[in-house]
Amino acid sequence: MLKVIPLGGLGEIGLNMMVVEYDDTIIIIDAGLMFPEDYMLGVDIVIPEMEYVRENRDKVKGIILTHAHEDHIGAVAYLLRDRLIPVYGTAFTLSVVKNKFRDFDSLGNAELNQVFPGGSITLGPFDIEFIRVSHSTVDGVGLAINTPEGMIVHTGDFRINHCMEECNVTDISRFSRLGDEGVLALFSDSTNVEREGYTDSDQKVSESINKIVAESEGRVIVALFASNVFRIQQIINIALQHHRKIVFNGRSIEQTVAVARELGYLKYPDNMCLDVKKINSCKDTDVVIITTGSQGEPMSALSRMATGFHKQVNIKKGDSVILSSKSIPGNEKAISNIINNLYRRGAQVVYDKVAQVHVSGHACQEELKLMIKLTKPRYFIPIHGEYRHLVTHARLAEGLGLPRSNVLLAENGKVISFDSTGGRIAGTVNTGRVLIDGKGIGDVGRSVLKERRNLSEDGLVVVSMIIDEETGIVLYGPELISKGFVFGAETGYLVDDAQCVILEIVEEVEAGSDSRVEILRTRLQKALKQYFFFTIRRRPVILPIIIEV
Repeated sequence: MLKVIPLGGLGEIGLNMMVVEYDDTIIIIDAGLMFPEDYMLGVDIVIPEMEYVRENRDKVKGIILTHAHEDHIGAVAYLLRDRLIPVYGTAFTLSVVKNKFRDFDSLGNAELNQVFPGGSITLGPFDIEFIRVSHSTVDGVGLAINTPEGMIVHTGDFRINHCMEECNVTDISRFSRLGDEGVLALFSDSTNVEREGYTDSDQKVSESINKIVAESEGRVIVALFASNVFRIQQIINIALQHHRKIVFNGRSIEQTVAVARELGYLKYPDNMCLDVKKINSCKDTDVVIITTGSQGEPMSALSRMATGFHKQVNIKKGDSVILSSKSIPGNEKAISNIINNLYRRGAQVVYDKVAQVHVSGHACQEELKLMIKLTKPRYFIPIHGEYRHLVTHARLAEGLGLPRSNVLLAENGKVISFDSTGGRIAGTVNTGRVLIDGKGIGDVGRSVLKERRNLSEDGLVVVSMIIDEETGIVLYGPELISKGFVFGAETGYLVDDAQCVILEIVEEVEAGSDSRVEILRTRLQKALKQYFFFTIRRRPVILPIIIEV
């Protein structure tokens, strides 16, 4: 029996991770992260729960990466912490992964194996072919995996476009030949399924940015995703056309440019690149800055420019700022704040709502239909998207004539099985989300998030006192300190009444009783929560500090 188990990426955006299993062999397709949602206070990133992989670690023969975006590679380092597993990916993808490994001392000996579009590898019973696909980063691949039960095709993130750059074109002829050979199941990207028609051409973006640069009376600052190498090259070409120097600013942009240029994906003359420290030595009309911060990240280069904290670049009247990216859900407010701050400083701001300065890297409806028609799968499984995307994509496939019984609508943890009797969803495995907070992995759970939410909404009250161990008499306190709200003059009685509540509880617990301090802490927390909710309708976190002497 062939089993395909999504551990992340189905019913959500990000966390893409999928297990393909046959007998004693497992391969993993991608291991991505997602950025925290609003309620995940203090959390840095989120990765998939990998319990199933740990339980079957001896079966895992390799990790296959489709492309270099965080939602597909961001959890690889955490996956390799338990055991070094061979990693397979294209040159650019592996270079980005290798840069990430620098923060993990134990991964210096990780085995990174370069693969090529059009090439193939064999891992146990799986023959895996890599098929070039176009996306918003370079070196992306889809997968054709020949298994004992038949061929399965995994599109990765893709779009079908027409482009002069061969390295950025989806190999639709190969997908078509696979369809002629026979495809058991197609696993297809659903991210953009709600958009009708086709993905717009990158040429339109180039024309829009070219016009802005031509008309700009000052510096042009373009903020984008660091991984969008093709867009970076477009901007370089436009800058060359208008005889402007290029400044790369932002750690991730600088790393990407170095890797992409070394691999031949970026081309520009050496004398065209200007150090950001020398930017004020050039005329404003001679400069284009390519930077990070299109999502409103607080410490990004663009954010620091917008707030006036950037050491070298001060936004001023005449500057044109282009946000050449789509806003990730949840980032709208941060992006709006940056746009407003840029306008306050006199800049002209251009973003996707006012001009076509970005096109998606994901296929729209007609391209998704074409992929299904080309591969002619027996079974269809929508992947990569929120649940509404998966449902819409499933209906799209049914509209093309696939029987409803052969369209498998799965979610994370569902086991998709194929054998001689056909395909079905049969069983589940444990899956979920692991929260990364600083160096803590998984130690932030629901209770901690609840405490953080309570602290942010209702504040904190610290109760401190010293008690005589033998007599039970209060020697010091009780002293109350509040954080997050104030015991003001008009509510001064709150302190007196709260102290009375505390002293009553102290009197109720006899001196010398076992675990007296712990009993006091528990009762104080309960009583003070009830008291504050009754008096001021708030539920602050109560932190009793009780010392017996």
